[in-house]
Amino acid sequence: MPPVMYSLLKRGSVRVGRASKALLPVRPIATMTTMDEARLMEEVSRKLEDDGDRQRKVAGIAGAIRSAGGYRWVGLYEVTEDEIINLAFDGPGAPTHPRFPVTQGLSSLAVASRKTIVVGDVSKDPRYLTAFGSTRSEIIVPVLDRTGRKVVGTIDVESDRVDAFSEEDRATLERCATVVAGIFV
Repeated sequence: MPPVMYSLLKRGSVRVGRASKALLPVRPIATMTTMDEARLMEEVSRKLEDDGDRQRKVAGIAGAIRSAGGYRWVGLYEVTEDEIINLAFDGPGAPTHPRFPVTQGLSSLAVASRKTIVVGDVSKDPRYLTAFGSTRSEIIVPVLDRTGRKVVGTIDVESDRVDAFSEEDRATLERCATVVAGIFV
């Protein structure tokens, strides 16, 4: 089946394929503006330069990402040969799985592929490791080492809304992963 092409039209509607009669109302789903992204990168850079230990820095980074994007929950994880380990989070509670094998969950896909994984509805993906019963969508961004060959960490963002993450969110979080890479090496 060929992919469906979408094009944005005026006043929040979308055209599907070539059929002009197939207009569907949509609402913008981007949670991060260009201005928010600039502030986020500045804040993350400040956190990296702050005095203090690694734990304090990653906690500050998780908080900055959550605040800038208006996200419900953000976690930063370290990736070892065998495990994915939560270093810090910002949100309503600790993750159910603070450590898990590198071969499990949606994070394992991000690690294996070295690519961002976006799941619009986690209830439909059997690989999802339940962190919160209210999570509906998730984006996991791999943090690569300086060579770009090895995943050393992840940025995990969860939402209580289905299809919560836009391409703008993805791009911003990927740029953020590049900025924070030094804290994992």
